Amino acid sequence: TTPDGWMDAAHAIMTTDTFPKVATATVKLGKARVTINGMAKGAGMIAPDMATMLSFIFTDAPISAPALQSLLKAGVADTFNAVTIDGDTSTSDTLLAFATGAAAAHGAPKISRAGDPRLKAFTKAFHAVLANLAEQVARDGEGARKLVEIIVEGAVSKASARRIAMSIANSPLVKTAIAGEDANWGRVVMAVGKAGEPADRDKLSISFNGIRVAKSGARDPSYDEAEVSAAMKQPKIGIKVALGLGKGRDRVLTCDLTKEYIAINGDYRS
Repeated sequence: TTPDGWMDAAHAIMTTDTFPKVATATVKLGKARVTINGMAKGAGMIAPDMATMLSFIFTDAPISAPALQSLLKAGVADTFNAVTIDGDTSTSDTLLAFATGAAAAHGAPKISRAGDPRLKAFTKAFHAVLANLAEQVARDGEGARKLVEIIVEGAVSKASARRIAMSIANSPLVKTAIAGEDANWGRVVMAVGKAGEPADRDKLSISFNGIRVAKSGARDPSYDEAEVSAAMKQPKIGIKVALGLGKGRDRVLTCDLTKEYIAINGDYRS
C-alpha cells in the first residue's frame, strides 16, 4: 500500500459496482486538523445488517477504540442501516473503522470517551462520511437508474416510521413503478398497509418529488398528470408519506428495480 492508494483500494473491493465509492472530510480536533477517509463497496444483496457490503473508515485522530466504536454504532443507524437495495441480507457484511492516532504528533488531543465535547465537530464529519458512502451504495444498486429517498412522517414513533419506510423501499411493485416513471401512489398505500404499523387511510398524504398526489387517502384535487410524469423522469425520486398520527419520522434510501437487476442476478453463477 501507498499513502495515495485510496482509489486503488476502492477499485479493488468492487464487485458489481459501477464506480468506486469514496468520501472524505477534514475537521479540527482541538487545534489540529484531522482527516476522515472512507470507502465502500456494494450494489446488490443490500439491506439493513448491511449484507454483501464492505466499508472501511480511517482517521488519523487519536481516538480510543471504545470511543470510536460508540461513534460508529450511533452513526450507522440512520446511514448504512437505513439503506436497502433489494431487501436481501447476507452473512458477509463488514464495516470497520480505524483510528491511527497519527494526528497526535500535530497536537490533536487524545480522546477516550465518545461523549468528549471536543468530538462535536468530528462526530458531525464522521456521520457525514458514513451518510455519503451509504447514499453512493443506494445510488449504485444493481441495474438502478434512480436513487429513491423515502421519508415517512407523522407516524406513532420513529421505529414505526422506519418499518413503514422499509416496507415501501422493499416493495417490488413500488420499485418497478419508479423504474417505469409511474407515480403509482396506490402501490405506496399498499406498502404502508402491509407494514403492520398504525396507519389511517383517511389521514394519508403522499408526495412524489414534492408534488402531492394523494391527500386524506384520496387523489389530490390539484393532481396534474403531466406535472407528475415530468417529475418522475428525474434521476432522484423523493417519496414522502404523511400519516397524520404522531411525531415519528424516518428516512431510508433505496433505488428502482429494473430489467437489468434481473439480468445481473439471473445470469449470475456462483
